[in-house]
Amino acid sequence: MSELKEQIKQLIISSLDLEDMTTADIQDDDALFVDGLGLDSIDALELGLAIKKQFDVKIDANSDQTKAHFASVNSLAKFIEQARS
Repeated sequence: MSELKEQIKQLIISSLDLEDMTTADIQDDDALFVDGLGLDSIDALELGLAIKKQFDVKIDANSDQTKAHFASVNSLAKFIEQARS
């Protein structure tokens, strides 16, 4: 799972052009939106598309559950693991 979390962090940095950031700057349980990384709704769309493309998972954009999946790197990793199995 730690390799998956590292891949997610790299994807966040590359897909959102966070050039001044490294994977070490992103904590597994930090909030991705508002507090924490401070991502916004546009970032959510870009990140969602990148995750769909890289990990081949289906994401329901209008689901409250999806918001929970995007809460942190930990929750994204858990979602991707479940979607793959």
